[in-house]
Amino acid sequence: MSMDLQNICKQTIAAVKKAGDFIRLEAQRVTEADIKHKGARDLVSYVDVQAEKILVEELHKIVPEAGFLTEEKTIADRKDLEWVIDPLDGTTNFLHGVPTYSTSVALVNKNEILVGVVLEINHNECFYAWQNGGAFLNGEPIKVSKIHALKDSLISTGFPYSHEGKMERHIQSIYSILKKSHGIRRFGSAAVDLCYVACGRFDGYFEYNLNPWDIAGGALIVKEAGGRVSDFDGGTDFISGKEIVASTPKILSELLKEIIVR
Repeated sequence: MSMDLQNICKQTIAAVKKAGDFIRLEAQRVTEADIKHKGARDLVSYVDVQAEKILVEELHKIVPEAGFLTEEKTIADRKDLEWVIDPLDGTTNFLHGVPTYSTSVALVNKNEILVGVVLEINHNECFYAWQNGGAFLNGEPIKVSKIHALKDSLISTGFPYSHEGKMERHIQSIYSILKKSHGIRRFGSAAVDLCYVACGRFDGYFEYNLNPWDIAGGALIVKEAGGRVSDFDGGTDFISGKEIVASTPKILSELLKEIIVR
């Protein structure tokens, strides 16, 4: 497949920023009455839905032949080549006024991630990458940290909406990593966590019960920044496998040994 991925990425950034502008504006307007529950801890509002519609409209113009896999299911059009969209990653933060949430978009061809763009909305930080093109933050190249050992690292994680009986083991993993690192942070946006690994703010990240739209964009950005991304077995099934580990190359094996979620 011959595609100008750099140009597609540039246009995708513009689309993501348009959705981000809408979300930023609506943050001052959304009320408790606008909140709906997809699950006991899985919240959504009109902001997620409308932001997704903006993205679908804009991204269709960029690659008309691509399908869509979206969190809010405003469109049903699965194809081998498709846009994978999370219009508002960190909705619970957004609705509570906690300033860590993002918009994440990836262009994926049969599980091969071609383009990834993540906009952290509050700080207006746009992370992006295209396959074999490197990773960037607001136009500047980024790289993962040079940390060589878990004992020198700062790690991030998340707490899934649906626990599937794994939370006790997840807490055990967190406790083990806490004892062997500089600490663990939980920001509430998987896309942001991945991008913070990509630019060296975090040295590693792990989470389970995720969906492709949570991590596709950020995963490419980590890889293009020189990081490693895997599932909990160290394999490549992190897009559809509902689990992901991302880190600097040197600490991946150490980090995997501490994760006992299964």
